[in-house]
Amino acid sequence: MRNFSKGVLIFCGVVVVGGLYYFKADLLGWFGVAQKQVEATVGELKKIEQEIVAPSPLMGPIEQVASNLTMEGTLQQTNWQRTQNGLPALVANAKLTAMAQAKANDMFSKQYFEHESPSGVGPSDLAKTAGYNYLIVGENLALGNFKDDATLLEAWMNSPGHRENILNPKYKEIGVAVKRGVYEGQTVWMAVQEFGRPASDCLLPNKALDMQIETNQASLLGLEEKLQTLDSEIKGLPSKRGEVYNQKIKEYNDLVGQYNALLETTKKLITNYNNQTQSYNLCAEGT
Repeated sequence: MRNFSKGVLIFCGVVVVGGLYYFKADLLGWFGVAQKQVEATVGELKKIEQEIVAPSPLMGPIEQVASNLTMEGTLQQTNWQRTQNGLPALVANAKLTAMAQAKANDMFSKQYFEHESPSGVGPSDLAKTAGYNYLIVGENLALGNFKDDATLLEAWMNSPGHRENILNPKYKEIGVAVKRGVYEGQTVWMAVQEFGRPASDCLLPNKALDMQIETNQASLLGLEEKLQTLDSEIKGLPSKRGEVYNQKIKEYNDLVGQYNALLETTKKLITNYNNQTQSYNLCAEGT
């Protein structure tokens, strides 16, 4: 976090010399007073930890019965459950679908039924491979010979962890895969739901605005140094009148005007940036 707490304020104690105003004061004291009266902090983006929700895989019936699962039907039944519970339907996402398909294929290929493969590949790794940048992802797994898509969803909804995943209000998108194959000698279905909320759902603060604030702050520090130098020069002049003296005071007062104008501009930029930061943090937290 960068602190921005320097300021120049017009104060009492000016003297008129040859029609020019000299803000006569100890500059260190001046900036000290300004520091107390003008404080603006550049807001800090909270570090948002990517969230992964993965309840224990659901083992269903493995007896051979007339069974047929479809990707379209599973997606439809998932959204029906959400709308029945007052939640918006999830939008099918190609990258999440690729994740779900890769997961189903991998489980049959390597003969495991877990969120993490024998080689340690989990949902976050699948998301990275698929190019899905997320704030939160969730994964539901099911294995068994479910009669149809509705029966599959009923089984997931009867499992507290899977139900919570399906009805999680943070999710915006989904990918589904269903596949039939041989697992441990049994012909069964494997079903995968990949839920997600993309990182792009929350707008980051304007980077150009942040850079302009940094540039302005550097300029303000430069102006402070010039003011301190001019103040020393003015105090060191043998005569407090005449052309040289008046010119130095004019330069000094011009710099004060520049400083105050730049300070006000920068304060407004910081307020704007902080508002954007707050909006991002609230969005990313899901509030």
